[in-house]
Amino acid sequence: MIVIPAIDLRDGRCVRLFQGDYSQTTVFSDKPVKVARRWQAEGARWLHVVDLDGAASGQPANLQVVREIVRAVDIPVQLGGGVRNLDAIETALDAGVRRVMLGTAAVEDESLIATACRRFGDAIVVAVDAKEGLVATRGWKEKTAVSAIDLVRRVRELGVERVLYTDISRDGTLTEPNFEAIGELLSSVDIAVIAAGGVSSVAHLRRLKALGAEAAVAGKALYTGDLSLPEALEAMKVAD
Repeated sequence: MIVIPAIDLRDGRCVRLFQGDYSQTTVFSDKPVKVARRWQAEGARWLHVVDLDGAASGQPANLQVVREIVRAVDIPVQLGGGVRNLDAIETALDAGVRRVMLGTAAVEDESLIATACRRFGDAIVVAVDAKEGLVATRGWKEKTAVSAIDLVRRVRELGVERVLYTDISRDGTLTEPNFEAIGELLSSVDIAVIAAGGVSSVAHLRRLKALGAEAAVAGKALYTGDLSLPEALEAMKVAD
């Protein structure tokens, strides 16, 4: 299983939110490119970048920083946040991003998802942000009545091969992932799952691997030191 460090961008800085709450932001670095280089130096095989300003506004807002990150590292980058049309997808891919994550668009515009999958294949990832089993959109600010599993089933039929599942209530809390929800998703839909939200120990990673997750995103725990990226990567290597 792949361990992917997260770089969440707000106003050009590397931050973490608590349970997706924009009013509870912790700034960890004002040099996200330096952070990206650090994770690569520590062995990361992918980087997970989220444009929080873009997620809230509906259009990418930190693309210049994203371009700088892509140029600064040799590992692939996946990007989410405010990508809600084909032009935004193409702009991100032209910037060198390897995968583009669509969240709000997956709920509000199924035709876009189908078209994007036909045109860009496995470069398209659907970000499923859920709380109590229901999907939230527009930077986690709007709740919907759509269940996470139903959304994943729908996008799978549209051609999506991979989803990022985040339990909002666990994100940035240093507690643990929602293993029950992730396990239910993996057993319900034949799709690759990247798990996020609450990952803060090697034990969590081992359990996610046992459930069948393809990858796990680690954020706050890496910045606080609760989780060591080299130790996490070594543990997954041994598990393999």
